Amino acid sequence: MKQILFISLILLSAFAGNTVSAQLTKEDYAKADSVMKLRDLVYDQVAQITWIDSSDVFWYRIKTREGIKYQLVDAQKGSKKTAFDTDKLVEALNKELDKKTSAKELYLRDLKFDEDKNTIHFNFQSTNWICDLKKYDLKKDTAEKEERSNEYWGGFFDEKGNNPVPSPDSVWTAFIRENNVYVKDNKTNKEFQLSYDGAPGDFYSSYFSWSPDSKKLAVNKVRDAEKREIFFVESSPKDQLQPILHKRDYRKPGDAMPIKHPALFDVESKKQIPVNTDAFEHQFSLTNPRWKEDASSFTFEFNQRGHQAYKVVEVNGESGDVKVLIDEQSKTFIDYSGKRYRYDLEESNEILWASERDGWNHLYLIDSKTGDVKNQITKGEWVVRRVIKVDDENRTIFFYGSGKNADEDPYYLHCYKVNFDGSGLTDLTPEKMNHDVSFSKDLSYFTDTYSTVETPPFTVVRSAEDGKVLVELEKTDISDLKEKGWIAPEPFVAKGRDGKTDIWGNIYRPTNFDENKNYPIIEYIYAGPHDSFVQKSFSPVSYAFSSLAELGFIIVQMDGMGTSNRSKAFQDVCWKNLKDAGFPDRILWIKAAAEKYSYMDTTRVGLFGASAGGQSTLGGLLFHPEFYKAGVSACGCHDNRMDKIWWNEQWMGYPVGPEYAECSNVENAYRLQGKLMLIVGEVDDNVDPASTMQVADALIRANKDFELVVLPGVNHTLGGTYGEQKRRDFFIRNFLKEETPDWNAETSK
Repeated sequence: MKQILFISLILLSAFAGNTVSAQLTKEDYAKADSVMKLRDLVYDQVAQITWIDSSDVFWYRIKTREGIKYQLVDAQKGSKKTAFDTDKLVEALNKELDKKTSAKELYLRDLKFDEDKNTIHFNFQSTNWICDLKKYDLKKDTAEKEERSNEYWGGFFDEKGNNPVPSPDSVWTAFIRENNVYVKDNKTNKEFQLSYDGAPGDFYSSYFSWSPDSKKLAVNKVRDAEKREIFFVESSPKDQLQPILHKRDYRKPGDAMPIKHPALFDVESKKQIPVNTDAFEHQFSLTNPRWKEDASSFTFEFNQRGHQAYKVVEVNGESGDVKVLIDEQSKTFIDYSGKRYRYDLEESNEILWASERDGWNHLYLIDSKTGDVKNQITKGEWVVRRVIKVDDENRTIFFYGSGKNADEDPYYLHCYKVNFDGSGLTDLTPEKMNHDVSFSKDLSYFTDTYSTVETPPFTVVRSAEDGKVLVELEKTDISDLKEKGWIAPEPFVAKGRDGKTDIWGNIYRPTNFDENKNYPIIEYIYAGPHDSFVQKSFSPVSYAFSSLAELGFIIVQMDGMGTSNRSKAFQDVCWKNLKDAGFPDRILWIKAAAEKYSYMDTTRVGLFGASAGGQSTLGGLLFHPEFYKAGVSACGCHDNRMDKIWWNEQWMGYPVGPEYAECSNVENAYRLQGKLMLIVGEVDDNVDPASTMQVADALIRANKDFELVVLPGVNHTLGGTYGEQKRRDFFIRNFLKEETPDWNAETSK
């Protein structure tokens, strides 16, 4: 009988893919954490490239084996030299500091050079300093610095909160009184009322737009809407015993939005010029008026509710007549938050405009008088990622693009230049890697740092004319990193659900990797449609998952369909269907990787992520339980009706239809089969923490087992130190079947 029991235990252990092992200790976790120190073994990597004023000179920082150094480069001369003597600066600082420092710790914040390059201003150890580089005389900088704002990101815009606005010629000042528009003659102080229909709830904004000739005044009249707030309790404040109730402005999908009507006033005649903008009432947003330099007209941008129409509209400054110049339409959505680009060319009456109208994000030249497309500037099955600079004089655009080269990762950023007429398209950064550039103010030169996840960065100075390398700055040294057993992430490609589209991702292995072992697979997921997320540039470790991998896991990450930076069709998969999250592609990708590498165990696949990644983590367990067996979901927006309006309506549409419930983790909580841990910060003001609690409530009502970790006083988070500990414990228990450390055991002091 005992023999049968013993054999059964062996079979069970083999089925789980594990051998019986001793309990993990805190030291094991500390050893896993030590992988983060690998980043300290990277030398000569360029950071903080900063051009000085309008010159062709810039500085950058590197970490050498001797310590931190700052270099000064003259791009025009092709010269490079040490910006200042770090040893002398350290010596000067140590005469003033209570806490001594060294060249290895000399990370200067807010570093600025005077025009003559002989004086620097910087912040070090929370103090502002000025240093004369001729004598290395150091003194505290007492000039007032602009403080970084800690203001809540999502507060409602206060249309009434602006100060009175003087006209360009200073003759008039516009202001609001009792919800109406007034102007004051600054010479006589006499006041004139221009509008009479303003009222509480239907008032004129205080954000005026004066015509350049000071003769006309444009402003939006705002029909206000009820404002929603979310509330949460800070249970354990640091400065008092009693909890604190917090509230935040927070519109959610379906909520009423303010409606704006542009209004136009002739200041000389003191009359309002009628502007009929009734056609633009079904709005998500409408921008403030922007005048042309000749004062002939102003424009506004109209974002239709539901994000299937986006228009640039012109209002004649004399008649008030309205004309649509640009009319973007989509059967799904217009990615206004990620791809919108407009650049007005006043002298030539043209507009540079980005659009996905042909299925790929490209640039167009628009006639700003007629609204006609003069020409498509870029085209093809690749995308313009971001306009970097526009050279008006030479009618040239510098931009990031990706996907143009068929034989490389379609997400690699390259810097291109192209003429307004579409001619002269040039890849200024031809290396088949991911490029990060920074231009001089006169657009003559730029720095280029290029790398891959496997290849360390190389930084050069190039000519903006043809991309020719003028100065080689630094090649990153990772020799010490390799000696410590660092394993580079492996880019991996597999076909998506359609059998044709390449899905790109990375495989991350622990430094103690053994191909003879059997590894659970954990996917770090973020599937937000607003971007792509897989690492493309060099980084030796990842805060999010390197330590977790060290404990015996293989981590994977990929960009499935529904994410951005590929074709419009690729991204459209998410529309009204965020629960898809690219899972059909992700599952095929992981299976393909496991077919190539037999040590990847597809019977033990887990997920973790935060925010939209938290939503997708739980979604993977609910909608694909046959594949994903465990997940740790942090601060998830589990029901898109509960999350912020702008992000969710863009992808899920308006009005709030049945798709919202179909995609809801709350509505589908009863489907849970795998193991689940929920993490939430109790004062999360990015995603309403009630969303996580509603999932917990639904799971309880469905009699499902799960773990819930509430972090007191914590905002939007992946989990922080404690959450990371809980996440490791969770995956070790559920996938490795090992005992985790006894965190409550007494420790010696």
